[in-house]
Amino acid sequence: MRRASISRQTAETEISVELNLDGTGAYDNQTGVGFFDHMLDQLARHSLIDMTIRAKGDYHIDDHHTVEDTGIALGQALSAALGDKRGIRRYGECHLPMDDAQVRCALDLSGRPFLVWNVDLPTAKIGTFDTELVREFFQALSTHGGITLHVDQLHGLNSHHIAEAAFKAVARALRQAVEADPRKGDAIPSTKGTL
Repeated sequence: MRRASISRQTAETEISVELNLDGTGAYDNQTGVGFFDHMLDQLARHSLIDMTIRAKGDYHIDDHHTVEDTGIALGQALSAALGDKRGIRRYGECHLPMDDAQVRCALDLSGRPFLVWNVDLPTAKIGTFDTELVREFFQALSTHGGITLHVDQLHGLNSHHIAEAAFKAVARALRQAVEADPRKGDAIPSTKGTL
């Protein structure tokens, strides 16, 4: 049962995440932040991870806490659903083009969180969304999901296209990494015997 449900409540946010690693990419994400919902939908659809997220945050301040705390809860849910990571491929990568943008992602579900972020979003906003929050989301996801995550922008002029290419590239890499490896059965993919 590679599923998980996580609830996280603080003085700033109230978040719930449900996911199924063996899904079809079904999604129902409602965070109160329109562009972020669109990105989470892309993450679910292209990873084939079923995802339902509900978030309420201190929007009167800004969207920062909502986006970051969603990343925290989603990372925790991913880690819980993976369990001891028996039988997974562990690694994933993707070069993803979207119009003017091309973003490369490589990741390792190593249990050792680390984010390398070489992405330059040329505008401060996409609509009303602060573009610096894209990195904040992936930092939280990496840290709380135990993911070594490298995201590199190769090309791009339009902030929306670059951000969306980043979410889709991470999604496609995650899809590979969480899949069952048919050659390894239920073995843990590490010479250490644990991840």
